[in-house]
Amino acid sequence: MKYLLLLITISSSLLSTQLILTGTVISNNQKMIPARYMGYVKKINFVIGDKVEREDTLFELESAEFDIMKSQANLALEQSKLLVDMYQEKISSLKKDQKRFKNNTTSNSPIQMQDLEETTNNVSASLEVAQTLVKQSAQKAKQFANIMGYLKVKAPSAGILVEKNIRVGDMVGPGMLTMVILDMEHLEIEAEVAESNLKYIKRNEKVKVTIPSFDFKTSGYIKAVVPSANPMSHTFKIRVHFDKLEERIFPGMYAKVYINLKDKTK
Repeated sequence: MKYLLLLITISSSLLSTQLILTGTVISNNQKMIPARYMGYVKKINFVIGDKVEREDTLFELESAEFDIMKSQANLALEQSKLLVDMYQEKISSLKKDQKRFKNNTTSNSPIQMQDLEETTNNVSASLEVAQTLVKQSAQKAKQFANIMGYLKVKAPSAGILVEKNIRVGDMVGPGMLTMVILDMEHLEIEAEVAESNLKYIKRNEKVKVTIPSFDFKTSGYIKAVVPSANPMSHTFKIRVHFDKLEERIFPGMYAKVYINLKDKTK
């Protein structure tokens, strides 16, 4: 009986030197993938659980309507460029005629000279209009080229596809959530600490971390204390960064955080 009481006393003493918090493994880099334009889903390249890399094409939208508009914009750009070339050649020819007319003093007529100058001015004005059309058409063609790029939705970062809300043939609209990607390399533990124990929590303090499901142990530190209490339970959330040494760690796993209370309870 004495040995049992001694064991209980020793255990209580050991427990009193550390604060044990329970938490959940979360990803610090969750990407919500929205659609940017309205259209029908033509192709999906990944399924839930697949690993994706940055710039991988996640899915594609139908592009028939945008193909037509892009072709029209490119055609308008080519036509305006042809107009510019034509007016530039016309001005060059008129300037040569003016030079020859000035050098030919025998048939120099003020009226003919005036007609040449007026024609040159008119063609110059038309050239300016054509150059403006080139700029506008180029901007429109660039805009449709960008839209065509957005019809192929790409992954903003590497990770695991954990949610897929679309199927081939579905209609999507701007802002609609289509997929969710989790970054598996930047994991943290989110835990809750009672208001009465908040005095023991310090940012950047080293802690011990375990994931009991496969007896994983590592070290970490308190990254942040969220300054917003749960009014029902009077607890605060904390974020713990830890050294991920195992590939088997996934968001949602149960974890424990051990905070040393030695020299804090005096």
